Formats: sequence, structure tokens, C-alpha cells
Amino acid sequence: MSSASNLSIPVLAAAYREARLTPAAVFAQIRERIAATEMHNAWIHVLSAAELAPYFERLAASDPASLPLYGIPFAVKDNIDLAGVPTTAACPAYARVPAQSATVVARLVAAGAIPVGKTNLDQFATGLVGTRSPYGPGRNAFDPAYVSGGSSSGSALAVALGLASFALGTDTAGSGRVPAAFNNLVGVKPSCGLVSTRGVVPACRSLDCVSIFALDVADAEAVLGVAAAFDADDPYSRPAGTGQAVRERFRFGVPAALEYYGDGETAARFDASAAALIAAGGEGVTCDLAPFLDAARLLYEGPWVAERYAAIRDLVEHAPDVLFPVTRTIIEGARGRTAVEAFEAQYRLKALKRLADRALEGLDFVLTPTAPAIYTIAELEADPIALNSRLGHYTNFMNLLDYAAIAVPAGFGADALPRGVTLFGPAFADGALAAYAARLEAAFALPLGATGHPRVSAARKAHEASGRLSIAVCGAHLSGLPLNLQLTARGGTLVAATTTAPAYRFYALPGGPPARPGLVRVAEDGAAIEVEVWSLPIETIGSFLAGIPSPLGLGRVELADASYVTGFLCEHHALAGATDITSYGGWRAWLGRE
Repeated sequence: MSSASNLSIPVLAAAYREARLTPAAVFAQIRERIAATEMHNAWIHVLSAAELAPYFERLAASDPASLPLYGIPFAVKDNIDLAGVPTTAACPAYARVPAQSATVVARLVAAGAIPVGKTNLDQFATGLVGTRSPYGPGRNAFDPAYVSGGSSSGSALAVALGLASFALGTDTAGSGRVPAAFNNLVGVKPSCGLVSTRGVVPACRSLDCVSIFALDVADAEAVLGVAAAFDADDPYSRPAGTGQAVRERFRFGVPAALEYYGDGETAARFDASAAALIAAGGEGVTCDLAPFLDAARLLYEGPWVAERYAAIRDLVEHAPDVLFPVTRTIIEGARGRTAVEAFEAQYRLKALKRLADRALEGLDFVLTPTAPAIYTIAELEADPIALNSRLGHYTNFMNLLDYAAIAVPAGFGADALPRGVTLFGPAFADGALAAYAARLEAAFALPLGATGHPRVSAARKAHEASGRLSIAVCGAHLSGLPLNLQLTARGGTLVAATTTAPAYRFYALPGGPPARPGLVRVAEDGAAIEVEVWSLPIETIGSFLAGIPSPLGLGRVELADASYVTGFLCEHHALAGATDITSYGGWRAWLGRE
């Protein structure tokens, strides 16, 4: 792969600073990849060379280190305005060319980011499937026979396929989370009002959020840090609240009963996610999801669908035939809704909000599947409304109840399709949710989107660029083991749980306590051994090294992704009398052998 093929933000930023790449070179390769991925129907409009020229010219006069998103390519869902480019909301008859960009787009461009183009969506952001578009159905990044998820289908596909570093979507009922789950991405649904929606075609204006799709949590946080700001000209914007503390030992809600509609692969990935969070310091607490699900039913069964009608009233009443058939059926369902029903639903929502908030008391967040199941495009077309409704089972209540959420990849099923989980909590808990999501991300160490690039490498580069060193540990320094305190006490943070390349033998050394392992590189008959990559502040490395006893030392360890990191190795002479434990695959397995 070329040096421009990994679009992770820290990777690109380093390449720009070191003059190994230019934005123009990156975009030339992106355009080639767009041509090779047309079948996924990710785009409605890709910026031409003439449209991109002003962005390149502006950056040519800037220092790459002076702008936080210098030269970073991003995609814009086509219900969000980009100056000079048509906004269609996936309805050609609606198309208009805005003179100004949406507030969030303007902030990102000011920070140095460059738009690649406008992405496909379920028309007027009405759907969670990605198939309701005259520009073609969004086709999953891993298997084009399956749905991409929606409504932000093209935005998720652009990031997953390596066509943008991040993308903007919108999220009213799950549109920024379901596509993330189906395409192995992080999807941030910020607290309502945290990111301005001025310049966004409304779906349900009182509930809409601008969402962020990213390759990993760190990238998502970097983008949110630029995108989030109070906008006095947006009546739904609000200043960021106090937030929520991040705790080393935390409590998270696990719903008492979960619905998967027969998808056992999603169930397995959810269970694995809960277990990984427990291993990372969490306590799973059974919680009741009933009030949340009761609120979710109000979104489409209640009068809020009238907001969708209000957003495009002229089209619905004077040119309904230009609407996608399923979209028209849903929006026309608002006819006949009354003000009395609207007030009654608001009263009901207030009561459910009180119950839901009570269920969150004492919890740092609640964990749910992002979507209960995944379907083929053919299955969706055969039953478009019922299956779409299923996909929103765990997402529809978030904005109604004023919660923040982040969707995180949870691994792949036996069908080779990704699944995801969501962490949600009170409004303005965005930063804390990201911190807990990063622990889960580190536990799984999945590749980035559908690009094949390893997640751990990007995370390590981000840490090292900020004055930290990554160290691979394989024994008593692992999370939860006796010497892990030597890392955490020095400000160490877990970057990834992964394995070495299959080029090592692993031994239990004689002596102790504490019992110690020895990792040795070999020319043949090697195996992959469990390790954790921890990040330490550079200034603490000396004191950490001073505590490493012979025959152990630090050297270069090759990881499963073929990258190298500083890590614990053992001198060969110490293997006399040692026990070969390579077959166990790691120190934890050896310790638990009995």
C-alpha cells in the first residue's frame, strides 16, 4: 500500500509535517480509489479539481503544524451545506446551491480539513438502511449484498473504504451509529446542541444532531474537538455542560433482556464487548431498558414524524411524486396528527425521561448492541419498513431522551460482517464515553474500517507524537496483574491488546516470586504471543527501565500488524531451566492453566 493509503489523522499529519506527502498527492490517490469503489454508491457529488484548487492554495501558504486538521480529507453528508456545491438530501428536485457552508463544515475547513465531496443518504435522512436513495443503495463495505446502514450511508462508506479520514453524518434516530456498526467504524452521536445544526436540512429539527464517523476513537475525538462550539445563530445550539469524570474502576449497565431477531453473531459480539469492558476495569450491572424502549416507540409511532413533514412540506403537498416511495409513505403518515397528540406525547416522554434517568443513576454508561441484526439489501427491499424499524431498536430513544452516545466496532461474526456496540450516557458525557470506548477499542484491536490498516499503529503514532513512548508488555505488567501498577502510576495508558508476529517462543523463567516470562525471537517454529501495548510519558521511561531486572530488557518487538514497538525481551542464556509455554499463547493463559 502507498504511504497515502492510510488516512488515519495522526498518520497523515506526520506525513505532512515531514514533507513526505502533500494534500494534492493524497487527493489524487483518493480519486483513484473512488473510481474503484463506485459500486458501493457512496457519493452524490465528488469535488472536481477546480473545486478543490482553492483549498489546496490556502494550505500551500500554511504550516502543517499550524492547523489541527491540515490537509485531512473529509466527506459531507448531502443534507449538510457545503458552499458552492448542491445540497440534494438525495432528492434531485430539492437541489439547491448554498452560498455558505454549514457552521460545522466551516469550522472544519478553517482548521485545515478539505472536503472530498457530498455523500449518499436515505432520502431526507428518513431511514436506517441506506437503500432509500435515487442515487442507488449504499452497499456494505465488506459485502455489497448487505446494507450499509443509513441514513448516513455514503458518509460511513467513504471512511470505511479509505476515501476520507472522517465524515459528517446526521443522527436523529440512529443514522450516525447504525452505519458505523455495519462498516467497522466509530460513530459519535454528540449531545444534542453540542455541534451546530445550522446549515443542515432538518429531519426532526428538535432532535437532529450532526454525527461523526471516524476510523478510531482518537480520530473522532480530534474532529469533535474542532466541530463542537456554541452557535448563537442556531436556536438549538447550547454550550457544553460540565461533563462526567472518567473512573479507572467503573460501572456500566447491561440490559436485562436483549432482542437480536435471531442474529446470534450480534449476540456473541455484545457478550464479548461486555466481557472486555469488565476486563478493562468495569463492573457490569443489570439494568432495565424498558423505559428507554418505550420512549423509542414515540419517535415514529408518535407525532414526531410531523417534524419530517414540516421540514419538506412544500414538496409533500405540491410534488409528492419526486419523493422516494418508502420515504413518501413514512412522511405522509404525519397527516392527521393533531396538536393534542403532540402534547400528550410530550407528557409521556417527560415521564419516561424521569424513569430512564433513574435507571442511569450510579452507572457511568449503558452498553447496548448498536443494531440487533444486519440484513441483505434484498431482505430490506422485501420488507422495507419493518426491518428498518428493527435496526433502530437500540438507537431511536437517544435524542428523545437527550443522551450522548458513541458506537464502537465489536468485531466480526462468522459471516465476516462487522458488528458494533454503543455506549450511552447523560448529555455532555461525551468525553467520558469516548474514554471508555477507547478501552474497548484497545481490547479488540480491530483493523481500521475495511482498509486493512491496523488500528494499533495509528493509536501508537498519536501517543508518540505527543511526547509518549509505546511499550509492549507480556507478563506481570499486563492489565490486572501485579506489576501493572508500575505503568499506571507513571501515567501509562493502554493503547492496544494484541499479539506479536508469529516469530517468538515464550518461556516461564525459573525463580521468583514474582513469576516472570521470557519472550525470545526465533528464526523458525515461532508463534504469536499475547501482549499489551502501553503508552508512557517520555519523562517516566528512565525510572521504569531502572526497575527491569536481568535477564529481561527492552528491545524491538514485532507485532501482528508487522509494525515494531519497544517491548520486553529475554536474553537467550536465561532459558536454561526455563519452561517452554509457547503453546499457551500468553502469560494469562499460563497462569490460569490449572
